[in-house]
Amino acid sequence: MLKIVEKTKLWFAVSLIIIVIGMGFIATKGLNLGIDFKGGTAITINMKQSFVKSDVDKIINKYAKDEYLSKTVNDGKEIEITVKSDALSADQTATMLKEIKTQFKSSSLISEDAIGASIGNELKSKAVIALIVAMLFMLVYVGIRFEFKFAASAIIALIHDILITVTVYAVFQIPVNATFIAAILTVVGYSINDTIVIFDRIRENQRIMRKSTVEEITNTSVTQTMARSINTVVTVLICIFSVWVFVPSIRELSGPLLIGIGVGCYSSIFIASPMWVLLKNRSKKATT
Repeated sequence: MLKIVEKTKLWFAVSLIIIVIGMGFIATKGLNLGIDFKGGTAITINMKQSFVKSDVDKIINKYAKDEYLSKTVNDGKEIEITVKSDALSADQTATMLKEIKTQFKSSSLISEDAIGASIGNELKSKAVIALIVAMLFMLVYVGIRFEFKFAASAIIALIHDILITVTVYAVFQIPVNATFIAAILTVVGYSINDTIVIFDRIRENQRIMRKSTVEEITNTSVTQTMARSINTVVTVLICIFSVWVFVPSIRELSGPLLIGIGVGCYSSIFIASPMWVLLKNRSKKATT
C-alpha cells in the first residue's frame, strides 16, 4: 500500500512553489495574451512558393516591429501574421501586404480579420464566468453524489490544475487565446472524472474498512486506482502528443491539453485525496 497521505506536506509544497513562481511571472511580466484578448489584426497569406520566414519577417518589422507574431502553417505553404491592436493602421496593413506581394509574386491574401480590444475584454469576462459556472455545477453534483468534503476537495484540485497550466504559459510566455480557454474547460472536465473514480473507491472502502483510519482508507483506495488512472492518462497523452507533433495547426489546443491532463492526473492522486483527508479530520475535531 502506497503512503500518499503521509507525504501530504510534500505534495502541497511542490504545487505551492510552482504556483507562486507562476504568480510571480504574472505579476511582473503578465500573461502573453493573444489577439483574441488584446485585439488586433490576423492575416493569413498563401505563399504558393517556397520562402524563408525571416524574409517575410523583415518586411513586417518595417511596419510593426516587436508588435507581431508570425508562423508558417499548412506544411510551410502559408504564413499567419498576428499584429497587436493599434500597431498598424488600415493603410499600413495594405502597404505591408503590397510589399509582401511584390517580393513574393505568387502570394495571395487568404484572410484578414480585425478584432477590437473591447471584444477581447468581453471574451475574458465570459471565459471567467464559464469557468466559475462549470465549477459551481461540479461542486453541486459531487456534493450531492458524494458529500461536500469530496466536492470541496475536487474543486481545490481543479483550481490547482488551472493555476499550474497558467503558470507554464506565464513562465514560457506562450500566447493565450480563446482556444486556451476551450482547452482549460476540457481539462476541468477530464480531471474531475479522474478524481471521482478515486473518490468512489474511497466511499466503497469506507463501508468495507470500518475499523481503519481515514488515512489508511485513502492510501488503500489510491493504491487500488492508481494503475487505472495512470494507464488511462498515458493513453490519452500519447494521442494528444501525436496530434501536437503531426498537426501543428491545432497546437494551440493540444498544447494546454497535454499540460492540463497530465497535471490533472497528479492532482487527483496527490492533491484531491489528501485534501479530503484534511477536511475529514478537521470536521472530526470540530465535532469532538
